[in-house]
Amino acid sequence: MGTDGGHCSFVLLAEFDILAGAQLKYQFPQPLGVDESVLAMSMLPDGAETQLDDWTVFFLNQTPFNTISPVLALDTPEVKTAALAGELQNGEGDKPDLLCVLNLVRTKHDSTLERGAKVLALAICTRHPFIQIFKPVLLMALDDYLADPSQDCLARLFDAVNSMDLSGAPILTRNEKMVMRYSDRRDIFAEKFAHLSPQHQPYGKSSHQHRSTQSGESFSSFEEGILMKRDRDETTMAAGAAVSQSSPSEASFSLGGSLVWVGGDEGGHETTSAEGEENDSVHSFVGTTVAGSSYQRRRSTDASSGSSAQHHNGTLRPSMLTPSFQDPHSRPGLGKDTHFYHTTVAYMDHQLPIKMPLSTFPEEVGDYSLIMLVKAFSSTAQVSGPMHPHLYTNGPQTHPIIILFNALVTGKRIIFLGHKKPAGEVSTFVLSACALGSGCGAVLRGFIERAFPYANLNNKDEWEAVPAYIAGVTNPIFKTSPTWDLLLDISVGSVTVAKDIFTTYPVTSTVPLGLPAISRATTFNADASLGSEEDLAKKDGTNVKSADHNADNIFLEDIKAAIEYHYGENHVRMRFTEYVLRFVRLASRYEEDTIGSTKFGYPSTVFDNRLPNPRLGSGMSFVDDTAGRREITGNAQRIEAWRKTNSYEYICVDFRNAQLTDTIQGFDVAHQLFRIRNAKYLSDAEMIAIMRALSDNVKSYEQVVELLAYLMPNGGGLAHLAFGCFHQRDAVRDATVDLFNQIRAFPVGAVFLQMLNHFQRYAYVRLAHAKQLQLQRPNDPGFRAGNGVY
Repeated sequence: MGTDGGHCSFVLLAEFDILAGAQLKYQFPQPLGVDESVLAMSMLPDGAETQLDDWTVFFLNQTPFNTISPVLALDTPEVKTAALAGELQNGEGDKPDLLCVLNLVRTKHDSTLERGAKVLALAICTRHPFIQIFKPVLLMALDDYLADPSQDCLARLFDAVNSMDLSGAPILTRNEKMVMRYSDRRDIFAEKFAHLSPQHQPYGKSSHQHRSTQSGESFSSFEEGILMKRDRDETTMAAGAAVSQSSPSEASFSLGGSLVWVGGDEGGHETTSAEGEENDSVHSFVGTTVAGSSYQRRRSTDASSGSSAQHHNGTLRPSMLTPSFQDPHSRPGLGKDTHFYHTTVAYMDHQLPIKMPLSTFPEEVGDYSLIMLVKAFSSTAQVSGPMHPHLYTNGPQTHPIIILFNALVTGKRIIFLGHKKPAGEVSTFVLSACALGSGCGAVLRGFIERAFPYANLNNKDEWEAVPAYIAGVTNPIFKTSPTWDLLLDISVGSVTVAKDIFTTYPVTSTVPLGLPAISRATTFNADASLGSEEDLAKKDGTNVKSADHNADNIFLEDIKAAIEYHYGENHVRMRFTEYVLRFVRLASRYEEDTIGSTKFGYPSTVFDNRLPNPRLGSGMSFVDDTAGRREITGNAQRIEAWRKTNSYEYICVDFRNAQLTDTIQGFDVAHQLFRIRNAKYLSDAEMIAIMRALSDNVKSYEQVVELLAYLMPNGGGLAHLAFGCFHQRDAVRDATVDLFNQIRAFPVGAVFLQMLNHFQRYAYVRLAHAKQLQLQRPNDPGFRAGNGVY
């Protein structure tokens, strides 16, 4: 990611001296120009002597007191780390790059020493947010230093990290990162590794290799994305005859010159193309079948060499059709997970394996866990203090995690206290909170720049002077400090709101004077993942009137249920990304209703079919006027407070940049997808307009990926669009086929089409085949295009 070198800017080593206290002993390759006592205290946290090993994180270049000086002499154009994909400077080029410091603290017991132990810390400074990849080499370097305490150890560590080769790592756009993190498939974007030598590719020679998606070439045959089947009565039929001599049966047809079989029933034969290709393509991985001019039985690659025993007379069992792409671990040719770039760091005589995550955003630093955060603060009984409307969006029933989110986005001063806890654990909570507020880095930003994962008394004045700081401390003396607004004690799971918060943040009117109150209300339903107010009320066992903006609580109940049923961290992160996305769209609607326009969203309009060219709707709306007013009113205070923060300024800049760089232009894609998903009534005219707009504007690789980035798994992926294959109007079916044909032209699109159920896949391919025949025989009166048969 970027050029080689520049991964490590500095290496620091600090030791605790019994007389002088924490001392910064070495700075390599040059002094940072920061107060050495501040660095030493940050590297040697309180209570470090009680832990054998501890990891902490802190940042440089946040504030004047921790900004390095002089500017890095190593930052020449040849070695400077390139900006991460999706990390735009947005006119902030005058600000120094934020440096992440990963710090390893160790207590070395030695009976010959006066206090029986030596406490020291070794740290590296890097611009990369995925600092966790450097833990193995840092552990080895500290062992090396203990064996030979000299600055040569720091030089070896510096050179080893900077020699790490990341030049082959794919550079992903924001949309590609979103698609990658939504997918559990270990081969997602495998075509991005095609430029690497075979030994460095994430898949071996026998695994699939996509062609490059940067070209405009079509990704041949969606056959590779469909589960195949063959009717029992056609097992002896030649493929060429099927294509050229007869019309397709209910189970087979020709698409793009290849015979395609659809379904997961028994009786399917697995075949390969006439060219005799080996199983080094996508279909060997996903368990699909492509036939050319003649049928040949293909060697099995589904599990092991012994898997052929599961075939009977060439028949592939249903159990071998479906799991092949869902359980990639079962395939012998499967290599490494494409969610990571695999490389090594050569330290001394060791080659340390490194897995660099490819879908990390700048607001996601290190290892963090939203599951841990939710588990630690899950009871409203543990919340105390005044109920400020910036924090409480559902009265006394507001969940502690929602209180934390509200405090993050409204710019409150937050402290995580972990008395007698390792400093590394406290740091993790701070990093998790930053991810929570930013929507896992995918929606908002500005949280990491005011985060102090480990803070102490030595630099108290500096970090407390930062507005809206997010700090982690281990000293209980901070409980009595008057400078925080929200204190979260990770030891007992309690949340305390400052008693003078109303004085610090006076409550103001939510509607500016002289402007009308909330007026608009309905364009399309609220997101299905959160449900409408009526649905939420039913779930809560109450009527609509008593459902006072409880969408947040229902959301947290869903999150807790997912954790209880052992859904992974990735699922929880995706749900919080959805939540923050919805908050931003809601805030955009509020801003438009109160001041007449919005700076970071599309205006709220409804579909208008009265014009010669129908105008699509845009923006956010609700199920009805009452529900819309109630939800906006319930969120008004936190939205007003958020509009005064840096996070709001950043989202306005990001939206303006997106309007210039988005490849799908001219309409609000999210609005159209929500209309298809949630509208109780969608007219034929609007459905035709939506599908035609998508098929006309989603053609290139970048456009396909941008569309897929909107389709979160909880929303069903392409499933709702696939219902267009069953629509009563020919125009909708035709536009859906055009759109899917354009999506399947690229490997990642084929992956998403693969996720459709058998009925949807079958309907699409039948329609595509019928359209193909219609184009080939436009003047044949005996052909019924609607059915694709004679």
